[in-house]
Amino acid sequence: MGDIKLFRLNGDTVDELEGQSVSVEKSLQHILERHLETFLGVRFLASEHSTGKRHAGRIDTLGIDENNSPVIIEYKRSVNENVINQGLFYLDWLLDHKAEYELMVMRRYGATVSDAIDWSSPRLLCIAGGFTKYDEHAVQQINRNIELYQYKHYTDGLLLLDLVNATTVQTVHISDEDTTSTTATNRNTRVKTVSDYLEQANMELTDRYETLKAYMIALGDDVQTKILKHYIAFKRIKNFACVEIHPQTAKILLYLKVKPDTITLEPGFTRDVTNIGHYGTGDLEVTISNGEDIEKAKRLINTAYDVS
Repeated sequence: MGDIKLFRLNGDTVDELEGQSVSVEKSLQHILERHLETFLGVRFLASEHSTGKRHAGRIDTLGIDENNSPVIIEYKRSVNENVINQGLFYLDWLLDHKAEYELMVMRRYGATVSDAIDWSSPRLLCIAGGFTKYDEHAVQQINRNIELYQYKHYTDGLLLLDLVNATTVQTVHISDEDTTSTTATNRNTRVKTVSDYLEQANMELTDRYETLKAYMIALGDDVQTKILKHYIAFKRIKNFACVEIHPQTAKILLYLKVKPDTITLEPGFTRDVTNIGHYGTGDLEVTISNGEDIEKAKRLINTAYDVS
């Protein structure tokens, strides 16, 4: 795990900023919870949520992310605390108390968000002043969505969050009909997912998607891919691009975290969807119809990656 250093440039001199991993994480927890969407792309639900008498625990922070996946955030408060195992315990509790979680989401964000919860990939975010190589190795062996964030607090109100390790479990979305029957009738009547559309795509469309995917993954070793029901998300700490596959029109739709008013929109290629309902996150829609569109889109993808 690398050590990030920050410097202040003062004309001809350079001063290194000394980062501190303060021992009292409670203040950090309050800061993150007040600005959870800005820091992590997660909507806040609850702080110190009790798991009841039987489990006798308290989840530090509970939320729902921009892809509607449940999120548990745990903070390492002491050197000897095994925050990963503790978080896994709470993940199991959450999966056993879906109704309680859904009610919390509905009360705070409404039935539309509650109905859209994606239970296939709940996330555990562990935040600490530092992790050992054994922590990083351990999460790679666990078949769960776990992310390790290291933080440092600097003078002048600067706070660093560094995603030092992440494991992403790819899931296949199966409808209720498929759990009871695999007949052709059920397969044809159920709602199709992005995975279905990708399977139906011809070779040319598939090649375009693979070209886009390879480009976005190559932007940095922090890029994660998450296959959801209606789109494929590419993210760092937060989403920077969401991809829809449309085999009937032989097009790919990209939704990027780029402000539409900062670029010149091109009819048939880019569109402002800020106030238009769509799957995924991002207010700029980019239509990929051919290889030339991919080349034109790269600049916009880079912009989305840089600000995510």
